[in-house]
Amino acid sequence: MTAPLVSILIPCFNGARFIGETLESALAQTWPHLELIVVDDGSEDGSVRVIERFKSRNVELIRQRNSGQTVALNVCLAHAKGDFIQYLDSDDLISPTKIELQVARLVQAPKAVATAEWGRFKKFYPEAKFVKDRSWTDLDPLDWLHANMQRDGGMMFPAMWLIPSEIARRVGPWNESLTLNNDAEYFTRVVLSSERVLFCQGAQAYYRSGNLESLSALKTSKAWASQFKVIELCQEYILSVEPSQRMSVSFAYAWQRLAHSSYPYDPGLANLALERADQLYPVRAPVSGGPKFQAVAKIIGWRAARKIQVWAGRK
Repeated sequence: MTAPLVSILIPCFNGARFIGETLESALAQTWPHLELIVVDDGSEDGSVRVIERFKSRNVELIRQRNSGQTVALNVCLAHAKGDFIQYLDSDDLISPTKIELQVARLVQAPKAVATAEWGRFKKFYPEAKFVKDRSWTDLDPLDWLHANMQRDGGMMFPAMWLIPSEIARRVGPWNESLTLNNDAEYFTRVVLSSERVLFCQGAQAYYRSGNLESLSALKTSKAWASQFKVIELCQEYILSVEPSQRMSVSFAYAWQRLAHSSYPYDPGLANLALERADQLYPVRAPVSGGPKFQAVAKIIGWRAARKIQVWAGRK
């Protein structure tokens, strides 16, 4: 039996600072049966020159005019020939045995998807902190989605996952109308299309924080509108399958977290998000912030406190 081929798919836009390190982590995999496809989305910073240095190591480079990350991801997927799909953002990293450990589990359960331990880092990946949560175990899809949402709204970034290509084809393309948090919408569909989510202990994914050029750093009306649409779609997908109190409570919290983070950047959207929360369940999510913020918020309210926080340079 031929060993499965894994397609590592990397969209890149102005990623020259980090794409080399990302490609090194992909090429360092102990699983030898790989193809690497990078779609450069019209970069203007020298990303292409960095990627071309890896072409002799069987990295395929596809160039396109700037069309957005989700378009680049769909181009990657259209060119993939692998039995499994590993998406990877151009500034994130994966541990050397990550794919091998996940393949070992998925070949025994081809209708499942695999996830991994994950940690945040800013400059050097060894500083990443891996904090276990309730989703770090084998779970049925709806139980995994609920458990994942309990940790500050959840984490579903691409590097965590390994997906059988059959499931990826069934799920369909990335939603090209989305920018901020597009991965949550896509991987919610992936999880719901699987029979099981398998947690692979020892497989590690590293999420780079503090990259001001990443989509997650955007503070624009378009970005907040995308986040709003993502929550709306994920709520529709999940509540159509399980219209339960636990899911309603989780999405009420998600709407409130969006309101807290988008205010004062987009106050109209923040107010609409609070209305969506009230329609679901009568719970109140705490507004995140340090002791000084909490003390000020008690006196003048969280909206005024957020304005002061943003004015002072805190996001």
